[in-house]
Amino acid sequence: QALFNLLIPDHAADAFSPPRLSEPGPWDVLVEWLLGGLSRWDAEHFLFIAEHGYLYEHNCAFLPLYPLSLWAVARGTLWPLQWLLRLRSRLLLAAVLLNSLFSVLAAAALYELGCVVLRRRRVAFLAALLFSLSPANVFMAAAYSESLFAFLAFSAMWQLEKGQSWLSGLLFSLASGARANGLINAGFFLYSRGKRFALQLQGGSGSVRTLPPLWKQVLGLASSALLMCAGVFLPFALFQCYAYWRFCGPGTGLAQTIPEPLLQLARDKGYHPAAMDGVKPPWCSHGVPMVYSYIQDVYWNVGFLRYFELKQIPNFLLALPATFLVSGAAWTYVSTNPRHCLTLGLEKAKSEEEGKPRDAFCCPAAFVYVVHATALLAFGFCCMHVQVLTRFLGSSSPILYWFPAHLLQEREPLLWSTDNPSSGKPVLGKPPGSCGEGAPENPIVRLLLNWRSITPLSKSILGFFVCYWLLGLVLHCNFLPWT
Repeated sequence: QALFNLLIPDHAADAFSPPRLSEPGPWDVLVEWLLGGLSRWDAEHFLFIAEHGYLYEHNCAFLPLYPLSLWAVARGTLWPLQWLLRLRSRLLLAAVLLNSLFSVLAAAALYELGCVVLRRRRVAFLAALLFSLSPANVFMAAAYSESLFAFLAFSAMWQLEKGQSWLSGLLFSLASGARANGLINAGFFLYSRGKRFALQLQGGSGSVRTLPPLWKQVLGLASSALLMCAGVFLPFALFQCYAYWRFCGPGTGLAQTIPEPLLQLARDKGYHPAAMDGVKPPWCSHGVPMVYSYIQDVYWNVGFLRYFELKQIPNFLLALPATFLVSGAAWTYVSTNPRHCLTLGLEKAKSEEEGKPRDAFCCPAAFVYVVHATALLAFGFCCMHVQVLTRFLGSSSPILYWFPAHLLQEREPLLWSTDNPSSGKPVLGKPPGSCGEGAPENPIVRLLLNWRSITPLSKSILGFFVCYWLLGLVLHCNFLPWT
């Protein structure tokens, strides 16, 4: 990104670009030269919030967990660098360090989740490697909340699969403090409790003597599910309350503490600072005064089918690969497991079917993840700026990585080997000339190095991942439009 940022001039985009309040030193210039391409577009909002707080109304579209993390690292861990770097540079450095860490942890969590759900370590490993080459890569590296959210969401899903409900609830709750789409993760708790209830009903004897204990247990499960869901919604709700106090409460003299260059920016761009003149924004008088939905509606024109315009065709084309992958995943799963999908996975498996091996991606445990990804796709396609679908799905759903990994493992002969016939499935072969006995191989690198001999399907999948990985760096780092 430093190379592309140096070679390609920045596009004069109409994006949020606040003035710098202090002169940069030589080390600040170096940090900006090396990492400045990772502070574009929405990254400016996160860095600004971490440095100045929620001064402008439209900053409230960005939830606080990630800016708080940047603030803590910049003023804590990187505090010794304050004599060399101004706060803005330390925040940018904190963003790069944190996102590198969160991306690695997210890949590890995705691998562990895949091992539990898919029960095929090869496919789980392939999926984790694809995540490391994610088409949303630039947003995982830039000062965005995607890598933090992916780590929290994948870790929460993994802990829920292991039966650690309370730890999972805590992680899901933190995720909803990072991105608003974390609210939909409450569905995992509802489904988990509903499935447990359905299986208990099918497994019970039905006698009157056993009904009271069963209903007591059901009520306990229902109350715990509601409590967990409330925990998921709590950070988002608390932030809406904070925004109401900040922008709808009585004036607190905050305007006098806002530096003049930032006030001038508000006047030039029409931004609405907090506690300026006592005039309350329109959303303050709504029945449910929610600043997040108001900003999405008024500032970015986000709404149902609002993006369906001829001029947005290029953005729809940008979103097509991710759309095809998730749609193909849903179709593959439904066509393979029609009865399981019709019964919502709530029907207890018959004893004669329990011993049959199930395909990794199409196993019963993957049902809720397919539904989750499909719901995100439908909502994003109809109600959001469609070009963000790639990073929206890439940081929220394991399906965007599980399904391509499944296709590569099943359809690419280069990944097959007959040295383990007892597995019942093709597995990765040992790499030629590996360093040491049993050294692991990176199958994605193996496929890329043998590009001419792999199948067209593998070329399509890897081409999508690699091209978006590279184009994201080229375009995003120079204020050019990207996903």
